[in-house]
Amino acid sequence: MTLASVCSSDIHIKHGSVPRAVEGITVGHEMVGIVEETGSAVTHVKKGDRVTVNVETFCGDCFFCKKGFVNNCTDKNGGWALGCRIDGGQAEYVRVPFADQGLNKIPDTVTDRQALLVGDVLATGFWATRISEITEDDTVLIIGAGPTGICTLLCVELRNPKKIIVCETDPNRIEFVNKHYPDVLTVTPDKCLDFVMNQSEHGGADVVLEVAGADSTFKLAYECARPNAIVTVVALYDKPQTLPLPYMYGKNLTFKTGGVDGCDCDEVLSLIEAGKVNTEPLITHTFPLNDIDKAYHIFENKLDKVIKIAIEC
Repeated sequence: MTLASVCSSDIHIKHGSVPRAVEGITVGHEMVGIVEETGSAVTHVKKGDRVTVNVETFCGDCFFCKKGFVNNCTDKNGGWALGCRIDGGQAEYVRVPFADQGLNKIPDTVTDRQALLVGDVLATGFWATRISEITEDDTVLIIGAGPTGICTLLCVELRNPKKIIVCETDPNRIEFVNKHYPDVLTVTPDKCLDFVMNQSEHGGADVVLEVAGADSTFKLAYECARPNAIVTVVALYDKPQTLPLPYMYGKNLTFKTGGVDGCDCDEVLSLIEAGKVNTEPLITHTFPLNDIDKAYHIFENKLDKVIKIAIEC
């Protein structure tokens, strides 16, 4: 490992919100490194290659993998395994099953820091944007401007929608969005519903991406959507959410939910190489591995205007 990162999903594991996580596991599923050794079946990467590591473990051969639904790979280690059910990458070394699928070579002109977020939060934003069917006529609402929310914003921008609105409660994150993405409209949750209605032409946003993961933001997502809109739920929640179906009857919303199908990492790396996606500004803090407890403290408590932390392994 050369660089790893702390993800909100690691915090969810810490608080027991991921039932399938194995107690005592080495966490970490967002990382880049150098191949030191390969198994006999590995053909796509070799010793010395700089690579990103995919958050998903997938065989590439089962029904779901062939459909591109790699999060639902039927192998025993399929789906989110690294740093959840098998040892992950907040360490000096990590073993990656199905390396031909789980590793992607980093182009020579792309740095480790530029590639750090490819395998997880950027893959999530790219996947969420793809399944949201965004068009250039759309007003898109993104709820949450944490690392995944901003990566989602970067991928939504690639679709050139008419308008992008980001809803966020943290003033530091709003400041970050306003500074780096000045064409994006920002609003706080308490004003979001009225703001979206005033900014949209058909009684709400055409597409809503819920990336915050709170009870209130789940409710806000379907309230801000226009009739027949797509609501894409990217967030991981601490407890079950309820759809008020009688209230929503006739609104004809389409909900899309679930874990990232992280099988587009080569395409994402190409976009970074071409200068079309840049996540490096999100890395606001860097710590050595032996200070990772400090990194967790800062990230979990949103201190010092943190967005994303790089861990030098």
